[in-house]
Amino acid sequence: MAQSVEKQILKSIYNHKRGKIFFPVNFSKYGSSTAVRQALNRLEDKEILQRLARGIYLFPKKHKTLGTLYPTLEEVALAIAKRDKARIIPTGLYALNKLGLSTQVPMNVVYLTDGSPRKITVGKGSIKFKPAPAKLLGARNDKMILIIQALKHIKKDNITKHIQQTIAKHLITVPIEDTNHDIKLAPTWIRDLLTNC
Repeated sequence: MAQSVEKQILKSIYNHKRGKIFFPVNFSKYGSSTAVRQALNRLEDKEILQRLARGIYLFPKKHKTLGTLYPTLEEVALAIAKRDKARIIPTGLYALNKLGLSTQVPMNVVYLTDGSPRKITVGKGSIKFKPAPAKLLGARNDKMILIIQALKHIKKDNITKHIQQTIAKHLITVPIEDTNHDIKLAPTWIRDLLTNC
């Protein structure tokens, strides 16, 4: 006798570590989209899965003191990008935080993407995907994109010695051929700044 859609999904879930993010498409081979959605709803009711947002589920990892350990907005965004086979680029405050230029962890993060533009609410925060300029997607190095996005957010007149020193430390980790390629994608003032870092 064939196993139910729910049992097959459950078996698949238990093959992964706790903390894994799932989407209905991960289980499409087990039944129709309606059957999969209903099975996921039942697994949510049984507290085996936790819904993070519409169509996004967590196989929760529990901590004795802290309770459920939720993924970061970045982990959710990366999981969505992987599912959609899309590229994502952090912007604004989030880019600053990633480079250590800000200790503030934004509750609402914005990514540029070559995937579908949309906004997803996750808990008290949100992830917004905006269309990325084709030029920027031609970059070779993710660190270089991050640096360019962070500097765009800071703006030319707010660049301090400390910011320049921090950027210089990051630039050392980027292969010179990537730097030479990606620097051409930046506005002139950022190009000049990076050349002199």
